[in-house]
Amino acid sequence: MNYYESQDLGAFGSIAEDAPESGKAFFEWYGTVFKDGELSKREKNLIALAVAHTKQCPYCIDAYTSACLESGSSPGEMMESVQVAAAISGGSTLVHAVQMRKQAEKMSM
Repeated sequence: MNYYESQDLGAFGSIAEDAPESGKAFFEWYGTVFKDGELSKREKNLIALAVAHTKQCPYCIDAYTSACLESGSSPGEMMESVQVAAAISGGSTLVHAVQMRKQAEKMSM
């Protein structure tokens, strides 16, 4: 048995049962966010897939892998979006080395 089980994704809607008003508001907002707008649904699915990898959410990775394929993205586009997310995540980690270096310099004075 695994902590994350793929069938649990199907129960996502049940999170609204104990807080129906906020649950309803969340799902309405979520649905609105993913409608075609300035960005197409396909583009939004690629962004969601990339974010899912940075958040390391297996449910989201499964859901948005499927959504990307269903909305016409190629595996190459999907991998490229994940690589962009990985580069940003790596860069945002490394840029904090500036703070580390400033603190080390201050303590070395």
